[in-house]
Amino acid sequence: MNNIEMLILFLITLGATIFFTWYVKRILLQAKITDNPIVSEHRFKVGTPTMGGIAFLFTVSMIIALYFQNTYILLVCFMMMIGGIVGLVDDLIGLKVKEVQKLVVNISDETITLGRLDVEPNEEVRVATPKAKAEVEGLLKAGKVEVIGEVPIKTEPEELEKIICQIVLGLFLGLTGVVTTLGGFSLGILAIPVCVIAILGCINSVNLIDGMDGLAAGIIGIASISCCIYGDLFGLSHILPPFLILAGVCFGFLVFNKYPASIFMGDTGSFVLGVGYAAAVLIGDIPYFGVLALGVPIISVVVSLLHRAHIIKLPVEPLHHTLNHYGMSEIKIVLSYWGCTALLCAIGIIAKMYLF
Repeated sequence: MNNIEMLILFLITLGATIFFTWYVKRILLQAKITDNPIVSEHRFKVGTPTMGGIAFLFTVSMIIALYFQNTYILLVCFMMMIGGIVGLVDDLIGLKVKEVQKLVVNISDETITLGRLDVEPNEEVRVATPKAKAEVEGLLKAGKVEVIGEVPIKTEPEELEKIICQIVLGLFLGLTGVVTTLGGFSLGILAIPVCVIAILGCINSVNLIDGMDGLAAGIIGIASISCCIYGDLFGLSHILPPFLILAGVCFGFLVFNKYPASIFMGDTGSFVLGVGYAAAVLIGDIPYFGVLALGVPIISVVVSLLHRAHIIKLPVEPLHHTLNHYGMSEIKIVLSYWGCTALLCAIGIIAKMYLF
């Protein structure tokens, strides 16, 4: 593809995503398929339509129909499609409420402990863990906390079920035989576990980072455009089309998903972006830069894993919600994460130019 054809591909993807997101948003509002955030700082977003990633599936379907003769585009888009379907199943299961958790506020003059959290005076927290549920009744009787609301918690597939589905996606990519080398090394049969690990890591990184307006779409959009710049500078023009598609999808969605968001992507969208980015990096064989460009979500995953292993303690998981919890505004957090992503990408490109 020449430069004009790639520009057309980007503009088609961008325009289609804007149109389909607008259309899907209307349908979701009519069907009353909306989000009910469990993080206290985001309770004001109740009623915002979710599952907006369905628009990505429409866009990708159109791109497949238009560019089915381009094997690279076809493979990446097909992976995005089946990844989005897996995410859509997660979203549909999540429409059912699993339980209702209490939202309490510390009305005492001292810091109290509830579950694993140290709750400051006038601080609101959700009673989520079994330990917190066992302790809250005593705190209510002692007059130290007061119930100020209830938060419905959606049903989710078991972690093992989700991991198995993601492994299947990785196996599918590995068994196609299109991933043969990685970073200059021939993989052979190792291509299969490499694809599985990459798909697992990328899906969960993007899924975890998708918690604030424009955060996931902005990061993947910046990373994808940076991969295009990387490919253009270093003679890897064949990798540009799928990353242009990813960038077009992200920036098109940001028209409605930037702060204050009027639609969320849900697992449907985060799975499309996670699988698509991993597939584009693997098939294009740019693992070092691809991982670096996704550094911010990867670091966020590491911090969450440290929290779950009880090595560190976060008042709210993941890290961006902790920053919000301690007073950093959502806009500043999102812009900081975008800026850090752009900085990492710039470092990767400059290092490649002058050091390698």
